[in-house]
Amino acid sequence: MKKQGIQTTLFSAVGVAAMFVALVAFNWIAARGKARIDLTAERAYTLSEGTRKILAKLDTPVLVRFYCTRGDSRVPVFLKNHAQNVEDLLGEFRQRSKGLIEIQKLDPEPDSDAEDSAKLDGIEPRMTELGEPFYLGLSVTMLDQKETVPFLDPQAARLLEYEVARAISRVITPEKPTLGILSALPVAGQQNNPMMMMRGRQGGQPAWHLYTELKRTFNVKQIETSAESIPDDVKVLLAIHPKGLSDATQYAIDQFVLRGGKLIAFLDPLAALDAQGGGMMGGGPTNSTMEKLLKAWGLSFDTTKVVADMNYVARLQQGRMPAVLQLNEQAVNKDDVLTAGNDSLFLGFAGAFTGTPTEGLTQTVLVHSSANSQLVDPMTAQMSGEQIVKDFAPSGTQYTLALRLAGKFKTAFPEGKPKPAGDQPKPEDGKPADKLEEKAGLKESTGEPAVVLVGDTDLLQDQLAVEVAMNPFGGQRIAIPRNSNIAFAQSAVEQMAGDSNLIAVRSRASRERPFTVVAALQARAEENFRSKIRELETGLAEAQRKLNELQRAKGGEGGQKFILSSEQQAEIANFRKKEAETKVELKQVRKKLRADIDSLENRIKWLNIAAMPVLVVVAGVVLALRRRSLQAAR
Repeated sequence: MKKQGIQTTLFSAVGVAAMFVALVAFNWIAARGKARIDLTAERAYTLSEGTRKILAKLDTPVLVRFYCTRGDSRVPVFLKNHAQNVEDLLGEFRQRSKGLIEIQKLDPEPDSDAEDSAKLDGIEPRMTELGEPFYLGLSVTMLDQKETVPFLDPQAARLLEYEVARAISRVITPEKPTLGILSALPVAGQQNNPMMMMRGRQGGQPAWHLYTELKRTFNVKQIETSAESIPDDVKVLLAIHPKGLSDATQYAIDQFVLRGGKLIAFLDPLAALDAQGGGMMGGGPTNSTMEKLLKAWGLSFDTTKVVADMNYVARLQQGRMPAVLQLNEQAVNKDDVLTAGNDSLFLGFAGAFTGTPTEGLTQTVLVHSSANSQLVDPMTAQMSGEQIVKDFAPSGTQYTLALRLAGKFKTAFPEGKPKPAGDQPKPEDGKPADKLEEKAGLKESTGEPAVVLVGDTDLLQDQLAVEVAMNPFGGQRIAIPRNSNIAFAQSAVEQMAGDSNLIAVRSRASRERPFTVVAALQARAEENFRSKIRELETGLAEAQRKLNELQRAKGGEGGQKFILSSEQQAEIANFRKKEAETKVELKQVRKKLRADIDSLENRIKWLNIAAMPVLVVVAGVVLALRRRSLQAAR
């Protein structure tokens, strides 16, 4: 027995030692090959297909110098965690590049060589709450090309992969294409107006976040809305709210497209945020279109109607606004690289494109409404969202909100460049005026032109697209995406400019997760109650009309106009009673509608919160009962 006890103890010790060795070996091997499991729905922490394609282009070593302040116990924990996430991501980049990306980690301590190197590379420190500098940036170098990300802001962590991938993409293809921006809005910002400053008001505006981002990737040229030609070096033309374009400017755009240029046009039936043009009832024209060009392409854009959609209705401070659309993945073309990842678009009073493209052109719908939508008057949409909800009548049509045209374009000006009014050609070299010939313009497209049309401009403005905040580490103004609006616009420009690999990377920055089931059920509930509301309101209006007629019947001759028969008095009392009952019933219906919608939303929220714990408890009970039954069977 004693010998058997010694053997048992020996075997146990050997087993424990073997287990210890196995755990150490497993941890050592795992540390050499880092891997993370990404359980997020949008695969936010897995390298995207666009990043992998960019890394596949590498044929020359790339040096990434990663500057990060380490070892200071006074650095906030969330900054340390973010720095660790950056380091982990860089490790995945290196692993995916098959060794062509080298990561050099530097700690820029005060008065060190690493700090001098950070300054030379343009890395900008941020000051912590204790006044200490904190470095968290990187520079990417390949041969004589260098790109710098001065600071990787933790508030924009979802853009981290995009920032790194863009820096690598730039050193691979250092030449920046030229982008022309034609807009009636202050996209590039607005300087302080001296007259307004004298009155004690600040008239300046910062540049839009979209403009700032585009300048980082492209050589940006501003094109006047009265321009009669587009510069030859412009590869992509971005037209934002091109209102009031003359025929000469439309001709310039026409010739730009025909010579193989790429056009992205954001049009609008109601630019609510166009402060200069009178948006939000400011008293001026707020619509924009390119009527002659659209007509030549077989399309039309009605500037007297906006799209209201009960499936994508947005809830604002003033209540529900069916013409302000909060679109999800069901509203975009998931098969197109431009919109595949843009699953959270926010549009304000957007218009619809209709018609059939002319022969030779192919149309791809990028964004559309649901069938539970209708076209409404812009002023009504702006003034009363609840009135639209009450009178809503779905058209059954999925309206096109954004599209792409490609193929063979034909000119919208077959007779050549339009002449200004009253401008007559002068005789030259003895030729009569009517014999003069102008330089002929292009009649059909050459190269591979493409046009993207979007029925809204408000989606690009900072108020709808980004959340602007001041960085606590240095006070810089930062913009964090609210939705996919800016990503959609940038993706369109980059796709047209030829570098489409960054599209799949940036589109993952969306953080919106709307309750799509709630929205659909809410629309269905409103449809059920809407007919009852109309019925009650119609009965109320009829009762009021008859009551008015009876009261007008008093207007007889002499004193009879003040005397009513007992039948008239009874009928008036009956109508007044019915009026009061109808108002109470209508109030109850509306109250029930709101209560049902709120109850539905709360139930789904609690279901989302409690579902996983309940499943765990149920699974535990089932396993316990199964184990007990097995033991009883033995």
